[in-house]
Amino acid sequence: MAKEEGKLPPAGDEEMSLWDHLEDLRWTVVRAVIGIIVGMIICGIFFDQITAWVITDPTSSTQPPMKLMNTEVYGQLSVWMQIVMWGGIILSFPYTLVQIWKFVAPGLHEKEKRNVGKITFFTIFSFVCGLAFAYWVMLPMVLSFAMGFVIGTVTNMIEIHKYLSVFLEIVLLSGIVFELPLVAYFLGRMGILTPKLMRHYRRHAIVGLLAVAAFLSPGGNPLLQLILFGPLWALFELSILGTVLAARQRRKAEAVAMS
Repeated sequence: MAKEEGKLPPAGDEEMSLWDHLEDLRWTVVRAVIGIIVGMIICGIFFDQITAWVITDPTSSTQPPMKLMNTEVYGQLSVWMQIVMWGGIILSFPYTLVQIWKFVAPGLHEKEKRNVGKITFFTIFSFVCGLAFAYWVMLPMVLSFAMGFVIGTVTNMIEIHKYLSVFLEIVLLSGIVFELPLVAYFLGRMGILTPKLMRHYRRHAIVGLLAVAAFLSPGGNPLLQLILFGPLWALFELSILGTVLAARQRRKAEAVAMS
């Protein structure tokens, strides 16, 4: 009897109609949007502190200090809106992730539901680690190189929107890249990635990661390349461990299903 129950679809999956699923999706989106709005309000209240973190501190730490300028009539208002909007999205990311998992949860088995909390925690933790690495390691290197590279008597005056675009690209992309181990784990659970496949292409991956580090490091500085390569390689090795864990869980699930 227990074996048959293990093969049954998740409880409530047959009871919900298509309209019910769409209604749940609608409220998931509404709650996520409300979370973003609340995050934007918080960012608006603490805008001065956030501006110091995003603009003042990074630009004043370069040699020479980076000078920003605005060339548009409503340029500073546009910068204010971008900082508040993206700050709200980042601040509400944990809440948005929880809402997504709540929407997906009814379609999961009990054992999978018990892992939702762990997956949510590691997703948020990986994203925050990526943001921190970008802010305290990558961004200072990129800005220092940009301000230290001077041609003749040309003075560097950076347009505020250009600076903000570079800041968001570096920080957000780093946060996304740090999610790779979790992506590898899920692809491993689906059988798309295997530990054998990733280990087979480890040398190719190392060469590729070195190329990425060389591309990202300003001026091709070998020391900076190694600093960037270290976390990238660690993420790749963690991705292999993720596929190992996923493969073990797949084998256990298949064994239970066949018994």
